[in-house]
Amino acid sequence: MPQKRNLPIGVQAFEKIRRGGHYYVDRTPHLLRLVSESGYFFLSRPCRFWES
Repeated sequence: MPQKRNLPIGVQAFEKIRRGGHYYVDRTPHLLRLVSESGYFFLSRPCRFWES
């Protein structure tokens, strides 16, 4: 059975996420595919993304 990992709630530093054994998903392959394909892409963001 896989080890259960904690969600990095409130952890801002990438190094702390990796060393602390927190849950992390590497999406680098998706970015490489996005850059390599031709065309236009619309990247939306949630409403009030930068507002608090």
